[in-house]
Amino acid sequence: MSKFDDKLALYNKSMAENTKTAVDGDLLRKVAKGLGPSIYLKDAGLVSCSDQTELDRVKTNFLIKKLGMSDDDKMDAAIKEVCAEYTAKMKHRAVFYYLLTKKTGKESIYG
Repeated sequence: MSKFDDKLALYNKSMAENTKTAVDGDLLRKVAKGLGPSIYLKDAGLVSCSDQTELDRVKTNFLIKKLGMSDDDKMDAAIKEVCAEYTAKMKHRAVFYYLLTKKTGKESIYG
């Protein structure tokens, strides 16, 4: 197994244990691939829902720049919902972004 496949297995396990969302393996793979080497770095590979600066970065760098969103209220609501839904203490960025993608209906970005 490659390091990337190991990460995907970890993300699938985390989703199974910490969310009620069924996993679309192809979409999860594309989201993780889109994050590049950051998934292998401990701090960059995680999202902290208790750090507003981190959540602002998710909003700017992912929801606005990657997914093309513009409605602040919808973005803030989606982030809050994912923080509540994804109950893992250590929230993997790839899973967090996957859940945001599903929650906002922007799966077509990863076509």
